[in-house]
Parts: sequence; structure tokens; C-alpha cells
Amino acid sequence: MTATSKRLDRQDWLTTGFTALAEAGPDTLKAEPLARKLGTTKGSFYWHFKDVPDYHAALLSAWEDQDQSSAQAQLDREATPVSKLRALAQNIADPKHNLAVEPAIRAWATGHTGAAQAIARVDAWRLSLAQSLLADTGIGNPEMARIICAAAVGMASMGEIHRDDNRAAIGSLVDLVLALR
Repeated sequence: MTATSKRLDRQDWLTTGFTALAEAGPDTLKAEPLARKLGTTKGSFYWHFKDVPDYHAALLSAWEDQDQSSAQAQLDREATPVSKLRALAQNIADPKHNLAVEPAIRAWATGHTGAAQAIARVDAWRLSLAQSLLADTGIGNPEMARIICAAAVGMASMGEIHRDDNRAAIGSLVDLVLALR
């Protein structure tokens, strides 16, 4: 190791995995391609992870944690159920970290049980929260939460170039649903 190199930690591997997944898909989520991307050996990978499935589980867990903590932090800054609902929808519609990580995980979930389970947990959390916020505004129809969340997920898949348009559009959808009160 040179004096200018840094010892890699789990987070370095996870961050690189998110980038690789968003840029090239799940086939790159293996020890050798990730090690090449980081300019290190596979031994470093296996120092931090038991095997590739362990790495996949850690990556998905980190994504779930980041998604929920980011959304919760945004909601905690809002004062009313209406502003919280808008913030939740905009958080879902807005690609995080300038990467299309969530759409890549959703694509991966079509053939990977762990990814499908992570998506299901995140979707269930979001739907429950959206339903609760809508109920707090006087809208009890759970289909409205599903419509808002599904539209936001679709907007996120449109990518970074549509970021501002997505935020405005999902805000308009929330306003439209709230007009049903």
C-alpha cells in the first residue's frame, strides 16, 4: 500500500457497488469486477464480506437504510401532513446521489429474491406512510397512496435529467389528490 492510498472499508465497497449497479447492472456486483473498479484485490472484498451473497445482502440493506433515513429526515423537517406527503412523494421521485440506484435495484429484483424482498419492504413502508399521511388529511382511500407512490417510482426511473420536472409533477399529483377532500 502506498503512502497516498487509503485502506478500503465496507462503505467503500458498498458505494462502489451502488455506482456499478446503476451504471452497468447486477452482473458487476461480484468480487473481481468491483476489485478492478477500486484498483485492489479480491482479498480486500473477502476481508469485508463472507461471500458475494453476503455482499448483496449488505448492499440491499444499506440501500433500504439510506432510503428510509433520507425520507424520514426530509419528513421530520415538515410541519403538516400535507407538506410531509409532498416531501415523501418528492423524495421517491428524486433520484438519490445522482445515480439511478432504485430503478437498477427494481430491475435486479426481477431475477434476485433478495432485491425483490428489499423492494417489497421499501414499498410497503412508503405505502403505509403515504396512507397514514393521507388519512391525516381526510383521505381514506388507500388507492390514492398507491397511485402517488407508483407515479413517484416511475418518475425516478426517468433519471436525473428530469429531476426538477419530476419534483414539480409529483407535487401537482399530490395537490390533485388532496383536492378530492
